[in-house]
Amino acid sequence: QVQLVESGGGLVQPGGSLRLSCVVSRGSFSSYTMGWYRQAPGKQRELVAYMANTGSTNYADSVKGRFTVSRDNAKGTVYLQMNSLKPEDTGGYYCNSPVIRDPIGDERGKFPWGQGTQVTVSS
Repeated sequence: QVQLVESGGGLVQPGGSLRLSCVVSRGSFSSYTMGWYRQAPGKQRELVAYMANTGSTNYADSVKGRFTVSRDNAKGTVYLQMNSLKPEDTGGYYCNSPVIRDPIGDERGKFPWGQGTQVTVSS
């Protein structure tokens, strides 16, 4: 069974940056579309960025131009570079392979969820 382990979150001031990582073990990583999800306090989890196995990417409007998703197939790892962070980016961040890629925003993933990594943007 595919396992997902996210890391890299933390407390950062508005305007700061963080880089999240997600290691995917078992399965055929290079064949998967991989996405990053955000769950803000009191809200439903939502897909905010993904990279297909072809390398194509898509982003939610709320993060477009600030977040960049990338992957290293040799390491079975997907990354999320988060720049110009805003307080509204606060939440738990999770990786998974999206059930529905477009329109971006669906909450479902194909694999069991990892523990996620918490991002808090606050001064």
